[in-house]
Amino acid sequence: MVQANLNISENRPVIRQLDDAAINRIAAGEVVERPASAVKELVENAIDAGSTRIAIDIADGGKTLIRVTDDGCGISAGDLPLALSRHATSKIDGSDLLNIHTFGFRGEALPSLGAVGRLTITSRMPEAEAAQVYVSGGKMEAVKPAALRVGTVVELRDLFFATPARLKFMRTDRAEAQAITDTVKRLAMAEPAITFTLRDVSGGGEGRVTFRADRENGDLFDALHARLARVIGREFAENALQIDATREGIRLYGYAALPTYSRGAAVAQYLFVNGRPVRDKMLTGALRAAYFDFLSRDRHPAAALFIDCDPTLVDVNVHPAKSEVRFRDPGVVRGLIVSALRHALAEAGHRASSTVANATLGAMRPEPAQPTPARVYQMDRPSPAARQAAYRAQAPGFAELSRDYSGNIVEPALMEAPATVEEPPVQDLPLGAARGQVHENYIIAQTADGMVIVDQHAAHERLVYEKLKTQMAENGIAAQALLIPEIVELSEGDCARLMAVAYDLSRLGLTLEPFGGGAIVVRETPAILGKVDARAMILDILDELADQGESQTVQARIEAILSRVACHGSVRSGRRMRAEEMNALLREMEATPHSGQCNHGRPTYVELKLSDIERLFGRS
Repeated sequence: MVQANLNISENRPVIRQLDDAAINRIAAGEVVERPASAVKELVENAIDAGSTRIAIDIADGGKTLIRVTDDGCGISAGDLPLALSRHATSKIDGSDLLNIHTFGFRGEALPSLGAVGRLTITSRMPEAEAAQVYVSGGKMEAVKPAALRVGTVVELRDLFFATPARLKFMRTDRAEAQAITDTVKRLAMAEPAITFTLRDVSGGGEGRVTFRADRENGDLFDALHARLARVIGREFAENALQIDATREGIRLYGYAALPTYSRGAAVAQYLFVNGRPVRDKMLTGALRAAYFDFLSRDRHPAAALFIDCDPTLVDVNVHPAKSEVRFRDPGVVRGLIVSALRHALAEAGHRASSTVANATLGAMRPEPAQPTPARVYQMDRPSPAARQAAYRAQAPGFAELSRDYSGNIVEPALMEAPATVEEPPVQDLPLGAARGQVHENYIIAQTADGMVIVDQHAAHERLVYEKLKTQMAENGIAAQALLIPEIVELSEGDCARLMAVAYDLSRLGLTLEPFGGGAIVVRETPAILGKVDARAMILDILDELADQGESQTVQARIEAILSRVACHGSVRSGRRMRAEEMNALLREMEATPHSGQCNHGRPTYVELKLSDIERLFGRS
C-alpha cells in the first residue's frame, strides 16, 4: 500500500500569467505611493521634455485631480498609445542602463497611473495637430483629435479609484497637499531656469497659488542662490556659504548654512545627484560629519548640495521611485562633501548668522502700548568733531574726561583746548573696538557701522578649544596601553566590520587586534579619556557603523574632553576684564576660524547695525 504524502496538498497551486492590468496595478504600488509620487513623475517628465514653464494644479490633496501642464516638445499622436505601454520610453534605447541623462527611463509611470486612476494625456508637437488619449483603470480608448497650442497636459483624476484599499492609507488632504508642495519645491531647486507654479483648485474655480518660482537669470550660482532664497527662505540665503569643489571627476556645488543657522530637525537638508532629488543615508551622514564639531547632537545643519558626475559613476536604478542612488566609489563622494564643507566653514572665520541679530532686535523691541503709531522724533546727526569727542569719551575703561563732552563742571578759563586725537584704526576691524563690559560677562564693542555684543566666556572657550585641537593634530593623540588587554566577543560579521576601520581608530588612540573567531582584543585606548569601558565603546562604534556606515564615537569622546578642558581653561563669567584684554580677545576671534559659535553651536557674539538700532528707537 502506498502511503500518501501529507506535505503535498490535493489542491496544488497553479502558476499563471497575470494580465497587464494586474501587472500595472502592482507596479503602481512601487512607483506611485501617494499623490506626491504621481506629481514627481509627471513633473520630471515635463522637465525631460525641455519645458521652460510647468504648472501643476491639484484638488483635495491630489486625490481627485492632478494636472501638469508644460510647454515642452510634446508627444505625437502615433506615440500616445505607446507612451501608456509598460517599459516604453523615449529616454533610453536599453543598451546601457548606466549612462542615463534623464529623470525618467523605466517607462512605468504613465501606465501605472493609468492603471489606478483616470488618466488623460493631451499633447501637441511643433507643426503637428494636437491629440488626446484617455485610459481608466488600465482600459485605453482610441486616440482622438484635441485642441492645444503647445506642449503637453497630463490630467489624472480619482487616483487609486481602481485600488480602493490604497485610499484607506491616504492621509488628510492638507498633509497630502503639503507633501506635493515639498516635492515641487525640491524639483524647483534643481531647475532654476524653469518657472514652476503650483495651484490648489479644490472646490473649483481658479483656486489659489500655493507656490510659485519664476525663472531665475544669471550664472549658475546667482540663479541657484536666488532660487534657494525663494524656495527655502531669504534667511537661509543670507547665512549660506557657497560650495564649489571637484575631486576625481565629481563636482560638489551649492550652499550650506553657517552652524549658528541650524535647525531642530533635518528638515532643511536637500541633496541632489545629477539634478535628481535623492534621500541617501551616506550623503546625509557625510553632511552630518562635516558639521560634527560645530553643532550639538540635537541640532541639524541646513544645506542644498548638488553632486554632478558621469552617469556611469552612479546607479540610479536601485529603486523604482529613483530616490535612492548607489555610487561606484562612495568614499570619494563622502570625502569630497566633508572636506569641501569644512573648508568653507573655516573660510567663514568668525562670521555668525544674521538671524542672531534679528532675534536680538525682536527681543529688544517693546510691544506697542497703543494701536496708534508712536511719534517719531528726528534728531540731527552729530558733526564729525562731536563724534570724535564722543568716541574719546567712550574709550576703553570709560575714564572720566575733564574736557569736551565730559559731565564734569569746570570753569571755562580752566578748560584746555581739545587735543587732536586720531581715531584708532581698530574700530574699522570686523569686531570693532571694545568700549566696555557689562555684568562682567558681555563685552560691548563699537564697529564702523554698528556695535557688537560678545559673550566673553563662550568666545574664549571656542578659542581655547581650537588651540587644543590644533595641538592634538600636530602632536597626535597619545594612547595608553592596557595593563590587561580586554577581549570582546563579537559575531564574525561585526568583527570584520570593526577591523575594516581599525586603522582609523588607531589614529585616535584606540588599538584593536583580531583574537580569533569573532573576538577582538583592545590593547590601547586614548589616554585623554582616562579609564573607559572598552566593551561599551566597541558596541557603540558597531551601532554607528551599522546605522551610518562610519563611527565618530571615539572622536566625539575625545573632543568632548577637549571641550570640557577648554571650558575650564577659558575666561570665566563674572571676571572683570581690562580694555586691552577685551580688545585682544576680539582680535583673536577675528583670526580664529569657527569663533562665531561656541563648542555647542550657539553664537558667541551678536552684531547690530546702526540702522537697526536707530529703527529700534524710532529714529529711522
